[in-house]
Amino acid sequence: GAFQEKGHSARVLSPEEAEKLAKDQVLVSEFKQLKLEKEAQKNWDLFYKRNSTNFFKDRHWTTREFQELKACREFADQKLTILEAGCGVGNCLFPLLEEDLNIFAYACDFSPRAVEYVKKNALYSTERCKVFQCDLTKDDLLDNIPANSVDVVTLIFVLSAIHPDKMHLVLRNIYKVLKPGKCVLFRDYGLYDHAMLRFKSGSKLGENFYVRQDGTRSYFFTEEFLSQLFKAEGYEQVVNEYVQRETVNRKEDLCVPRVFLQSKFQKP
Repeated sequence: GAFQEKGHSARVLSPEEAEKLAKDQVLVSEFKQLKLEKEAQKNWDLFYKRNSTNFFKDRHWTTREFQELKACREFADQKLTILEAGCGVGNCLFPLLEEDLNIFAYACDFSPRAVEYVKKNALYSTERCKVFQCDLTKDDLLDNIPANSVDVVTLIFVLSAIHPDKMHLVLRNIYKVLKPGKCVLFRDYGLYDHAMLRFKSGSKLGENFYVRQDGTRSYFFTEEFLSQLFKAEGYEQVVNEYVQRETVNRKEDLCVPRVFLQSKFQKP
């Protein structure tokens, strides 16, 4: 079972959680941080090599959570062009193409291996999607997508894997291909999510930024930080709120607090 609520208040920590986070102030050395940045692509490639297409579940919740995918149409069967920035192995892409026959999707990922998995998927068709490898912080999306041509960009659990100093470069890149008046749909880890509290000492890279054992990194967003990030690149905020879920693991009788940030930002 799960209980969910949306709002603008960050999750309140228990005294034990607050104490654990207060204690954990030692940052990973600058040498190791530079190495992680340099090897980010390799680490994600190895992640997909280990897990193949089995790690993430297909995200059939996308159209439920993002009614905008339907709402941004001006008429019922209007063809939409979407960009899935950071598509992984297509867990979001393929359910969407199955559910909505009037979508053409551009999709890109940092990991060459993930892109190969997408192309090998039985549902992959060049008539309905174009998939390419791309480092969103430095490869120009205009090399693969015409300017001002995309109706919706989905940025789902992607920005958190990027160094906070480079996040603005991703938003700037996306801005160029998005049509005026159209939106970026965002969902990612929120401050004090269960995953943030599980990091062991020695995993901290910076404020709200951590490294996993496999070398992949994760940032946990506050509403304010995300809002400033998008607005600085010229976007207007439509919705920006925490989604707090209590997921109950009945077998282990554990209550796990999940916190996400779910948002919508528009290009004027």
